[in-house]
Amino acid sequence: MKIGNKNIGKDYPSFIIAELSANHNGNLDVAIETIKAAKRCGADAIKLQTYTPDTMTIDVDNKYFQINEGTLWDGKTLHELYGEAYTPWEWHDQLFEAAEKEGLICFSSPFDLTAVDFLEKYDMPAYKIASFEIQDIPLIEYAASKGKPIIMSTGIATEEDIQLAVETCRKVGNNDIILLKCTSSYPAPLELANLNTIPDLKTRFDVEVGFSDHTYGSLAPTIAVTLGAKVIEKHFILDKNIGGPDADFSLDVNEFKEMVDQVRDAEKLLGKVSYEVSEKVKKNRKFARSLFVVKDVKAGEIITSENVRSIRPGYGLHPKYYNQILGKSFSNNIVKGTPLNLQFIENFDVEF
Repeated sequence: MKIGNKNIGKDYPSFIIAELSANHNGNLDVAIETIKAAKRCGADAIKLQTYTPDTMTIDVDNKYFQINEGTLWDGKTLHELYGEAYTPWEWHDQLFEAAEKEGLICFSSPFDLTAVDFLEKYDMPAYKIASFEIQDIPLIEYAASKGKPIIMSTGIATEEDIQLAVETCRKVGNNDIILLKCTSSYPAPLELANLNTIPDLKTRFDVEVGFSDHTYGSLAPTIAVTLGAKVIEKHFILDKNIGGPDADFSLDVNEFKEMVDQVRDAEKLLGKVSYEVSEKVKKNRKFARSLFVVKDVKAGEIITSENVRSIRPGYGLHPKYYNQILGKSFSNNIVKGTPLNLQFIENFDVEF
């Protein structure tokens, strides 16, 4: 599948998404500068979130709407939090334009049906379903019906939730599905990352897979790539001093650039399945072991473990012949340090 001009799959580099989220802290100029910085840091895409406090929840402060779960946002109501965090819809024109100028793919997470309708005018290259919306089957069905790749985070999902979400996409004919392993804890402890789930998601649900990360640092996404993650999503902020609801677990410019570099280095290390020997390695084969005469010997003298050994460097006969040549005779006088070859051995027929 493709998202914008990027191919997604095992034969292609991981698709790296910088999540803007609330990291503009209510300032359009900061949002635009963040987009520019994401491109400089090596991101493939910038992702927005499209909602308003009133499309997300209602303005009520009873116990059901109070945040009091040991999070960074305790003490606020849901409506208050989303009022601080949302990206104004009137900014979208300028944000998409800024991303296009930078050559950066831009898409968004819609949080209700009206957001999907609003985003359709931007010809979305993909839709992202957030972790807490994976149970919103009408939203998933509507977004998937638009025929664009669907990326879904699984942070709060049970296996049954994931299965239903995937089936919902397929029911409307959309098979371009990417599941992101995610831990919906902010920040997420390393011991809850369970990255081994990534390859299992791929085989269990027959989809492309990735990782949406809320841990500190870049270790987790780098390891995720080695486990088959083809999409990496990480919250990105210009400077943590900007503040905001997501600043604590976001990567700043230097940290994000380091993550991108580490992911790309991991991909180089993974390479491909290959038994070819590179030209550089071929040159170094001369330092491998081979059979050498290690004592001065006379013609007719018997070859023994005392006068022929397998040693470095690799200019002599292959060590695989060692047992065959023991007990044979030298055909020449040979000085210590001479690479052994077939012409120095009397009546030796190669059996390999």
